[in-house]
Amino acid sequence: MQLFFDFDGVILDSVAIRTQGFRTVLKDFKDSDVDRLIEYHNQNGGISRYAKFKWFYKEVLNQELSQELLDQYTDQFSQIMLSELANKDFLITQTVDFLKKTFLSMPMHVVSGSDQTELRQLCQELDVAKYFNSIYGSPTAKDINITQMLDKYDYDAEDTIMIGDSINDYDAANVNGVYFCGFNQESLRKIEGTHYIDDFASFEPHRVLCNR
Repeated sequence: MQLFFDFDGVILDSVAIRTQGFRTVLKDFKDSDVDRLIEYHNQNGGISRYAKFKWFYKEVLNQELSQELLDQYTDQFSQIMLSELANKDFLITQTVDFLKKTFLSMPMHVVSGSDQTELRQLCQELDVAKYFNSIYGSPTAKDINITQMLDKYDYDAEDTIMIGDSINDYDAANVNGVYFCGFNQESLRKIEGTHYIDDFASFEPHRVLCNR
């Protein structure tokens, strides 16, 4: 079997900093408009910043967002994240402890909505990249990344677990036939046919798959 991990909220406690990142990048817009983006961001943790900036322009501003401006926003956002998040104090200790004791016994991968280049650099600086066989992020959508990873590594979807903290993580796993385990988001307990991780110290992936 193999494990796929979301990054933000599962490995790194970064939600508040990413929220502030959107406010900083969009500081020239009305607070009420940016508040709508923040609400969308908080409700869609697994969606990339690329999609969120596009949503902001289309749904809030009723404008078309050029590729040039999108690149400018995402580059600025990434610079803020690399500056603020390369701090081991933000690592979620129970997750890292699980990674340390498990990575030699089964393949583990990161599949996140965060920018892929930024994500790989952060994992290196936080000294967690060594636990993963691969690290994938945006701008490729999470469900497509999962599809491609299953194909590339010849994994059986029914023998794969996706661990995430948002409904978007569940959706990306479900569309690929991958079993989902929720973590760090109480609302995910309500999803029928999934497992919720209360504490990684007691999480046994093989048993979870056998008992699903």
